Amino acid sequence: MSTQNEITYAQAVRDAMREEMQRDDSIVLMGEDIGVYRGAFGVTQEMYREFPGRVLDTPISEAGFVGCAIGAAISGMRPVVEIMFSDFMSVCWDMILNQAPKMRFMSGGKLSVPLVIRTAAGCGTGAAAQHSQSLEAMLCHIPGLKVVVPSTPYDAKGLLKSAIRDNNPVVFLEQKLLYRTKGMVPSHDYMVPLGKAEVRRVGTDVTIVTYGRMTGISLQAASKLAEEGISAEVIDLRTLLPLDRNAVTESVKKTKRLLIVHEAVKTGGFGGEIAASVAESEAFYYLDAPIRRLGAEDVPVPFSPVLEKGVLPDAEKICAVIREEVG
Repeated sequence: MSTQNEITYAQAVRDAMREEMQRDDSIVLMGEDIGVYRGAFGVTQEMYREFPGRVLDTPISEAGFVGCAIGAAISGMRPVVEIMFSDFMSVCWDMILNQAPKMRFMSGGKLSVPLVIRTAAGCGTGAAAQHSQSLEAMLCHIPGLKVVVPSTPYDAKGLLKSAIRDNNPVVFLEQKLLYRTKGMVPSHDYMVPLGKAEVRRVGTDVTIVTYGRMTGISLQAASKLAEEGISAEVIDLRTLLPLDRNAVTESVKKTKRLLIVHEAVKTGGFGGEIAASVAESEAFYYLDAPIRRLGAEDVPVPFSPVLEKGVLPDAEKICAVIREEVG
């Protein structure tokens, strides 16, 4: 009989990797300081002891070790790469843009690249402008990649297992402030399918579409709005590529209003893709108000905690936009 345990988001990620490595000897971990140092956020704690020779501390060269991982994946291994901060993807952008996602297509299906790139994304830790960005929209513009943004420990474990078993390159974005959050996770083996959104709260007056850390903040806003008689439905996308467009469309047809919330800056953010998807669907004809987007201010993330907090969406900002929509 299966049980559930309350664990942190970080432990859920670690457990997913551990269980998959126990199951499949072809899985290796690669990244800077992921061995004795345990990774920048402690996710790979003690794994180097359990899997000697399969947890590889790399030089400080993202282009080098991501390129190595791509070669290993083509050769039959299933590497899981950790990039300390998602901002550092810029250092290995050629590998992420031109190499990993293109090889299966360019080889006519003869090659596959079963590679997972895990990385800590987003802000809230006072890490300043070069260590706090949310770059998922850039990734979603690359055909051949899959992009995953879990918001709970349950999803972090189940989605990472699915990502590791996938035969395509997957970028797995872990929001830094979620690492210490806790949730119930089954003790038995399970997977969460890529490309399937989750309705976190059912509502009738407005749909909030979000992902990552903004899921919890959107749920806080929905609770506040409920006290005012406004019923908000909260959809957690979980996977941006592939995108569960049908879940969004059906919710908007029901509520007739849409607010998209993400931590990334508003201009060029993934919210624009969601808005366009709804505008091009039958849900457009059900709308009683314009589609709204709420993202971070279009500025580099400040180091100052007060300023950093000020540029981000929060529950009160979400409530303010929805009051305008519904009022």
